[in-house]
Amino acid sequence: MKTILETLDSGTQWLEKKGVEDARRNMQLLLCHQLECSKIQLYTRFDEPLTDEALAPLREMLKRRGQREPLQHILGTVEFYLRDFYTDSRALIPRPETEELCEIVLKQLQPSAPKKVLDMGTGSGVIGLTLALEYGAQTQVTLADTSADALELAAKNTTALGVENTTSVRTNLFSEIQDQRYDLIVANLPYVPERDRASLAAELEYDPDLALFSGEDGLDIIREFIQKCPSHLEDGGCVALEIGIHQHQEVEQLLAAAGFTDINTLPDISGIYRFPTARWKTI
Repeated sequence: MKTILETLDSGTQWLEKKGVEDARRNMQLLLCHQLECSKIQLYTRFDEPLTDEALAPLREMLKRRGQREPLQHILGTVEFYLRDFYTDSRALIPRPETEELCEIVLKQLQPSAPKKVLDMGTGSGVIGLTLALEYGAQTQVTLADTSADALELAAKNTTALGVENTTSVRTNLFSEIQDQRYDLIVANLPYVPERDRASLAAELEYDPDLALFSGEDGLDIIREFIQKCPSHLEDGGCVALEIGIHQHQEVEQLLAAAGFTDINTLPDISGIYRFPTARWKTI
């Protein structure tokens, strides 16, 4: 009977052969999930033998990860802004960069609580629900997405986190919210160029195409969003976006052409200019 440490080592080697990046961390998290323990607790149990009852589901999870199914889908949750969110194939897996977008919005762009916020392309709801919880009850957040499946997942997270200051709407950009105006609009819209499809990591095949691709250069949806955005912002309202690598100059030009001011793109932790922000003023 293998010990936990022996299982960790052999599972890591198997995942490495399957091309999984950060294989040891993946194996640690799978073991923690199966044994319902923290990483610290796992380290204290290395000499403990694993029963066949524990190994059987672990082997199935390993098989799925070896087929490059994302770790987050296997575990069923992901940590985002110090909270656990459900995640699955109905929406894009929340990325660490998107946590940075929330940090920018909350600490720099809009530190005081706005009255009305729109999370466009909400997916699993991580941005909108994070803002709703951080700003508090004085802020009303609308979770908007064109995918009914994504909105179902966002609703599951809303219930699990006990968030009460949100509403949701199924809409193709602003088509179903034509008369609404917001103090802040945050959007993590599809921005992957279609031409990059063949070179993407295998794990991204499990994300919905609807949440990833946006035309040959990745900016089709963002172009339409920026064009329509001003008529849905209050005077002095802000917009914050997450975009892909090498897209910030064109996005800044689109914002300027639409009449936005105070346009600025902030880098992520890797130095990629990923987060354009701007303000709408009618004067």
